Amino acid sequence: MTKLKIKSGDTVKVIAGDHKGSEGKVLTIFRDKNKAIVEGVNMVKKHTKPSAQSPQGGIVEKEAAIHISNLSLLTSNGEATRVGYRIEGDKKVRFSIKSNEVI
Repeated sequence: MTKLKIKSGDTVKVIAGDHKGSEGKVLTIFRDKNKAIVEGVNMVKKHTKPSAQSPQGGIVEKEAAIHISNLSLLTSNGEATRVGYRIEGDKKVRFSIKSNEVI
C-alpha cells in the first residue's frame, strides 16, 4: 500500500480532470484504490429504488471518488502546494513545500 500525503479533513484543489479548479474538504480516503471523496466535487446522480429508508425512491446526487493524483493540498492562504515531511522535536510533521509552514 502506498503512502498518501492527503488525509481526511484536508482542504484540497482539483488540479486535473473535468472538475479542475474546484476546491473542497476531503471526506473519506480509500487507500486501497488511491481515491478520495471531496465535498461538493465530482457529483453524480444515483437512481435509488424505493426502500424502507426512502419510500419514494428517485434520483439522489452524491459525491463520487476522485483519484488522489488529481488533488493538491491547499495552504492556509489558499494556494496549491506539495507536501513534505520533517521531524520537529520528537514528532513527524507534514509541511507545505511552497510556504514551509506546518500543516
